[in-house]
Amino acid sequence: MSAAIPVVTATQAHASGSETCQAATVQYRFVDTDGKPTEDWNSAGGFRKWADVPQSVQVRLAPGTHTGENCTYPVSLAAYTTEGSDWTTSGTQSYITSSTVYLGTADIPKDGSEDRNWQKLTVPTPDCYGQIDLYGDDVKYDGQTGEGHGPLPYQPGNIVTPYHLIAAWNGGDSPCKTSETPGTPTPTPTPTPTPTPSGGTTPPATPTSPATAGTPPVTPSTTPEVPAKSSPPASATPTTSSPSPSSPPLAETGAGAPLGLITGGAALTLGIGAAVLYAARTRRPRRH
Repeated sequence: MSAAIPVVTATQAHASGSETCQAATVQYRFVDTDGKPTEDWNSAGGFRKWADVPQSVQVRLAPGTHTGENCTYPVSLAAYTTEGSDWTTSGTQSYITSSTVYLGTADIPKDGSEDRNWQKLTVPTPDCYGQIDLYGDDVKYDGQTGEGHGPLPYQPGNIVTPYHLIAAWNGGDSPCKTSETPGTPTPTPTPTPTPTPSGGTTPPATPTSPATAGTPPVTPSTTPEVPAKSSPPASATPTTSSPSPSSPPLAETGAGAPLGLITGGAALTLGIGAAVLYAARTRRPRRH
């Protein structure tokens, strides 16, 4: 989970029309296996211990939200296994799965709409130490690369994902089992002897992680304000004028030069040659 990157609450995104989509407040509540709410709508943030694991969460935009008809707000719920029961002990996290919905004007409550079927996010419950994140974008923070993927949360390295974190829950009462092949012995590393200087003193030990030494741990921040999903950018027209490596400049190949320039150069060459020939003939001595 993460939140070292501050969430921009004034982010503007453009929908498919000409309207401007402002950030909006998301509300959520837990529901049981029968779809009945177990709490009131709220926008509470922070990291909390789960009592009943938040397996399913209903989401909506807050009452009174004003947004354009074409504005959409992605909201996701993701589940991870961890090495501890809270953020400070979570250690290495492993992505299980995530679920995403897109909120719009139809998800703003109006009079008489409290009993409607709100959009719901569901993820499986970790059966060991784990973490569940509710956040405001549609990226999978699963450690994969490429579009739509992001880095895994990692507390020891201050990697505070997901971004646009709304709320998070930690829990579990036992370590997660690792998937190891039975009967495969773990190789024991052979210690490398440390050379002793000629003076007879032992050199100081090398720090195990100098890159992170002195870096205070970061606790992810949370906010109910999430940005709208941007519309796809228009196809850009290349503006570079540099020649491509596979296409040498015209000065090297001679190809592609303007025809008028080539014709004029040839005519000039012929004219100079004719003048030289005429001058040579006129200076030839006459025979008597």
